[in-house]
Amino acid sequence: MNREIVLILDFGSQYTQLIARRVRENRVFSKIVPYNISAKEIAAIAPKGLILSGGPASVVDKKSPMPDKTIFKLGIPVLGICYGMQAIAQIFGGKTRHTKDREYGKIELFVDNNRILFAGLPGNFTCWASHGDYVTKQPPGFTISAHSLNSPIMSIANKAKKIYGVQFHPEVTHTEKGSQILSNFLFKVCDCSGRWTMRSFIKETVDGLKKTIGKDKVVLGLSGGVDSSVVAVLMHRAIGRNSRCIFIDNGLVRKDEAAQIKNIFRKGFHLNLDYVDRSRRFLNALKGITDPEEKRKIIGREFIKVFEEEAKKVRGVKYLAQGTLYPDVIESISATGSPTSKIKSHHNVGGLPEQMHLKLIEPLRDLFKDEARHIARELGLPESITYRQPFPGPGLGIRIIGEVTDERLKILREVDNRVIEEIRKENLYNQVWQSFAILLPIKTVGVMGDERTYDCVAAIRCVASVDGMTADWVKLPHEVLEKISNRIVNEVKGVNRVVYDITSKPPATIEWE
Repeated sequence: MNREIVLILDFGSQYTQLIARRVRENRVFSKIVPYNISAKEIAAIAPKGLILSGGPASVVDKKSPMPDKTIFKLGIPVLGICYGMQAIAQIFGGKTRHTKDREYGKIELFVDNNRILFAGLPGNFTCWASHGDYVTKQPPGFTISAHSLNSPIMSIANKAKKIYGVQFHPEVTHTEKGSQILSNFLFKVCDCSGRWTMRSFIKETVDGLKKTIGKDKVVLGLSGGVDSSVVAVLMHRAIGRNSRCIFIDNGLVRKDEAAQIKNIFRKGFHLNLDYVDRSRRFLNALKGITDPEEKRKIIGREFIKVFEEEAKKVRGVKYLAQGTLYPDVIESISATGSPTSKIKSHHNVGGLPEQMHLKLIEPLRDLFKDEARHIARELGLPESITYRQPFPGPGLGIRIIGEVTDERLKILREVDNRVIEEIRKENLYNQVWQSFAILLPIKTVGVMGDERTYDCVAAIRCVASVDGMTADWVKLPHEVLEKISNRIVNEVKGVNRVVYDITSKPPATIEWE
């Protein structure tokens, strides 16, 4: 693809993904690569600019990670952020040492030279710092562009070499003019055009898929989530009927979900969709099982088996398409190359590529979640898909505490449906991360119509989050909670008590199992 790109060399900063996002907000494509990528590899990519991220190491230590020094001879503009600036100073002959008092949090930055990186910005503004080292002497050929009350050198610049550094973090929202600083680097230093959009991504991707796949066939596990849905429509645009989507109804989906997916993708987008009802198979496998981990393993194992059986029915299939996103890639394979940095493995369909010996296609592997949603809007997917809240792979199987049975599934579906309906009525659905119901393995005494009842307890969970790693419980208005509770106990037979989960993550998890 003929696309301008800025590479971000990752030194292990917790903000590295933020840098990538901020660059993309300027309509410039960015990609995170290991800090020790070679100059030869960079030259082959031909990026418009390089950004060296922050990191937890200290350049004062002899074993600290350092970039390939020859990257600075490529003539490509460079911006070092925090540790990245210190690495630049060290390489070019400056001096860095440990601070007596760590500079952390909001600080006042004073601009000494605003011609390029700080062009158009005020003489002082608030920024976010997080460092235990600081540059005490700028390298030969570099000028000081900014300082703070605690650090005499907060930014350095070598205009001739197009190498710049900032000791603070322009990528975080706490830095008032951070976006403008990055924009100045991208457009005044790197000479980027800023033409990368989701519309251009769609065209590039469809053209690339046509070229890669040709007349071969592709299978895709369609879940109804935004990621797999976007991939399904992109594949259909690229190769039409040679793309086959498989939706497996495991009996653990929400009310009317299977019918909605069939209607949207068969009638609305005319996709080649196989609907496979294996609900009885899954429920039989879960009979008598109460341990949450065992339930997860059974559901995952059966899904792989069913998908494999169905995929084998497609003659001449050579590719498996998945909705893997960029955070999945970053978390699965440490960008810094350190095995200890690996967070978790992601396999959207349970490791199918390895088992089925199909070539893997992941059209969204360079995108973040919000970018995938943007593409969904561009493709005309309905809001029910585009803004669908995250739904766990095991489905309602892990929202029923204890054994999963037909009767308990029926109850939970009705309870969950009323939760979602009321959340939507209050225009809260797109504002929260997840809102759902859990069926508890206990019964309590109640009174309905002057008669004693002994029925199930339903718990409601509503959380706010950015990425699911941490979450806060949502303080729903009391009148909304009252409506939800009244509808459930009056309309759902088998439930006589509703409780609301007011625990954040951590210490709890978002799901109960």
